[in-house]
Amino acid sequence: MITDALDSWTPRDPAQRMLLAEYRAFVTASGTAAVDRSLAPEHLTASCFVLTPDHSRVLLCFHRKGQFWVQLGGHLEPGDRSLSEAAYREAREEGGIADLRPRGTLPADVHRHELSASFGRCRTHWDVGFVAYASASSVPVVSAESEQVAWFGVDALPAGTTDDFAVRLRTVLAEIG
Repeated sequence: MITDALDSWTPRDPAQRMLLAEYRAFVTASGTAAVDRSLAPEHLTASCFVLTPDHSRVLLCFHRKGQFWVQLGGHLEPGDRSLSEAAYREAREEGGIADLRPRGTLPADVHRHELSASFGRCRTHWDVGFVAYASASSVPVVSAESEQVAWFGVDALPAGTTDDFAVRLRTVLAEIG
């Protein structure tokens, strides 16, 4: 099942463990609607924190709809067989870096967030975050979903980053050690 990673992962962070329990309950209660955005305004999404191997830089995109800096990611597509596959596909599409090295099939975080009207029918994303690595010399390419894609120091995030992104990034970095 596409959500198997949620059952296989045990986060280090106690708050992440509590939120993951809510994710599991959401998936059980929602069934297919949890992974198909056409069926419900609340659904899972998959994102990817693209980092340099030394964890000093993160690749961010300036999201066209949201008008903020955020990690790469998006909706699951019918051909996606797992959450990690969806996250890595989205990262390649949105970041334009073909030689991403996935960290694995287990998440690095979960993050539920409400969305503004600019996101159309979508109202809540139950995001599952994964990690991939790329060389800092990799040149990102802007996609149709982003206005800009760029590398930033993990301690020097750009203005316009979502309010809770720095905390989320620190949680991811702690999870992957």
